[in-house]
Amino acid sequence: MTSPGAGPAPSPGHSDAAVTTRRTSLLASLALLAMTASWGSTFFLIRDLLERVPTLDFLAVRFLVAAAAMLLVAPRAVARLSPESRRHAVVLGGVYGVAQVLQTAGLAHTPASVSGFITGMYVVMTPLLAAVLLRTRIGGLTWVAVAIAAGGLAVLTLDGVSMGYGEAITLMSAVLYALHIVGLGAWSDPRQALGMSIVQITVIAVLCSIATIPDGVVLPSTGADWASVVYMALVAGAAAMLAQTWAQAHLPPTRSAIIMSMEPVFAATFAVWLGGEPTTLRMVGGGLMVLTAMLLVELAPRRKVQGQGVSRDSMACCAPPCGHLAALSSRVTP
Repeated sequence: MTSPGAGPAPSPGHSDAAVTTRRTSLLASLALLAMTASWGSTFFLIRDLLERVPTLDFLAVRFLVAAAAMLLVAPRAVARLSPESRRHAVVLGGVYGVAQVLQTAGLAHTPASVSGFITGMYVVMTPLLAAVLLRTRIGGLTWVAVAIAAGGLAVLTLDGVSMGYGEAITLMSAVLYALHIVGLGAWSDPRQALGMSIVQITVIAVLCSIATIPDGVVLPSTGADWASVVYMALVAGAAAMLAQTWAQAHLPPTRSAIIMSMEPVFAATFAVWLGGEPTTLRMVGGGLMVLTAMLLVELAPRRKVQGQGVSRDSMACCAPPCGHLAALSSRVTP
């Protein structure tokens, strides 16, 4: 018997929908975590490969292989995209591609540890951009998680930093990575995730290939090197982009960024497990901080999912004019 002051009991349909939403959200989080693990698994492979293949050449070949494989597997997925989704995917691929080139150019002038920390600052910039561009209200607990994740990244990667040319363009790449996360969260459609992933990967491949034109492309020369490239193209490239595009259709940008900040933790784990590197106190401490941040946003009760239900038209202000993207890429000198 219902008490006089009690509200109406939730209908069975409403309860089932809530359970389905929670399950989908959990599956999306796990997909992002798996994608982040695949990224982390590539670090020791990339470090070895880059002793023989220049960085931009590796990126161009990796994304060209990924784009070719996706087009071969699903040739009609792009044609089924709506014109709006196709435009959005081109912009998102352009943002990500320019970020890749800027990060790579910055590595030529910045220690790898500093570059890793500055790039990881997308975890801080994502909620800032979401608040400004999407007018998303970021809760206090989320900001705590962002601060913990940033601190963990510092412990994991940072030995000292000063701001110069290399650090500045690396910071620009971090802003673009954050913009990609925010844009993907607002624009991605789970029904068109495959087509949008193919377009993004193709645009990234084109931009990275353009960046190699001045010096030409150096290809991997051994079977082992090609095996590494194919793994990074198909698993940590094509499959990872598909997982991110689908998952971010179900998760708010800030939550996605905090999950993705686990990348250096996975990188350290694989480096110890498969790369033979020693375990250090900094590695354990920084990893635990990032893990704590992820658990904070995953296990905290959510009365309202941040960034969901945002009109796709509200992201119009996020799309950089094509001329601005072209200007950015033309200034990159590998």
